[in-house]
Order: sequence, then C-alpha cells, then structure tokens
Amino acid sequence: MRPSLELTEVYLYRQAIDFRKSHRGLAAIVECELGHNPFDGGLYAFTNKQRTKIKCLFWENTGFVLYYKTLVEDKFKWPKGEEALLTLTGQQLNWLLDGYDISVMKGHKNRHYESVF
Repeated sequence: MRPSLELTEVYLYRQAIDFRKSHRGLAAIVECELGHNPFDGGLYAFTNKQRTKIKCLFWENTGFVLYYKTLVEDKFKWPKGEEALLTLTGQQLNWLLDGYDISVMKGHKNRHYESVF
C-alpha cells in the first residue's frame, strides 16, 4: 500500500521528530507548529533523526491514516533547506520512499509562447 500518486497536497516536515509520536502527536505538530488543519486532506511526511524511518499522516473522511516505512540498512535522502515545510507532489513522495534524492530530480521548465513566428 502506497500513498497515491494523485495526491495534490503533500507536505514534508524537514525537522526530525520523536518517532514515539502517534497520529495525535503528529496532528498536533501539523496544527500547532505549522498552523495547518490536519483534517483538510493534506498528507504530512515526517522522519526520524537517523533518516531511516518515515511516517506519513493524512485524514481520510472518518479517521487518520498513518503510513510507516523503515529501512534496514540505508537512509532516506531528506531534502535540506531553511523552511520547516516543503511542498511535494504524490510522485515526489513515492520517489522519496523509493530512495531517490528528490532535491536533484528536476524536470524541464514549462515554456509558454505567444506565437510560432
């Protein structure tokens, strides 16, 4: 079971968290630290200090869903930056879960032209 590629609101929390937190503790981070509503349908991804585990939290109509992945030998390539939160696509989240460094995976720029002449 994987988070959907079609997700449009995916947020990666950059700081490491205490992985003893349950869905309530993670929802408290979303609401109190980030100022977001955890019931709005966004998915929030968290990691531990060693970058060997990921927890994803999202609300699904009647309750929270908690997705958890732990690595045996490797580490997740967690994007660095100053902001507390990074917005991702569902595809980027799945790439991260597969072990890719999403900070270096960039597509071509979108181009807009007014005319062919």
